[in-house]
Amino acid sequence: MSTNTAVRPADALAAKVWDIAATIADPEIPVLTIEDLGILREVAVVPGQAGGGRPAVEVTITPTYSGCPAMDTIRDDIVAALDRHGYGDVQVKLVLAPAWTTDWMTESGKAKLEEYGIAAPTGRAGVRTGPVRLGLSVKCPRCNSLNTREITRFGSTSCKALYQCNDCKEPFDYFKVL
Repeated sequence: MSTNTAVRPADALAAKVWDIAATIADPEIPVLTIEDLGILREVAVVPGQAGGGRPAVEVTITPTYSGCPAMDTIRDDIVAALDRHGYGDVQVKLVLAPAWTTDWMTESGKAKLEEYGIAAPTGRAGVRTGPVRLGLSVKCPRCNSLNTREITRFGSTSCKALYQCNDCKEPFDYFKVL
């Protein structure tokens, strides 16, 4: 089973950089930060290496999937935010392994999805052995009904499916377990 091993650094300077990067919103789901999604993986700081004695910073992120079109925007937003805080030599490293999983999302992030009207992923995405669990229903984020149906496996983005509630009749996105 995959777990989120990303941890805010203990070093004060790296923790400050982490906290700045952690505020970057996902451009596709702006109520979530890259920390909520679990794509912020690591921060490294080398004091006084950049021009003017400013620290050099490397931020490591993992995309939700390898073709995610939001990664360029996220990278640019991280660089801009850190530049505003005086970090001039910022490198954003994109890593594909280990692959991102919805298991890395924070509980706070899942709650934000629900409040935004997107059903959060349920279950665990880790390696399974033995019987495969079947999801019988997805709870409607508007009325909490379990009487829902999948309309299409691919919703507004590749990581979401489109569902409809049979009780309140509202369509909603479901963030797939990956």
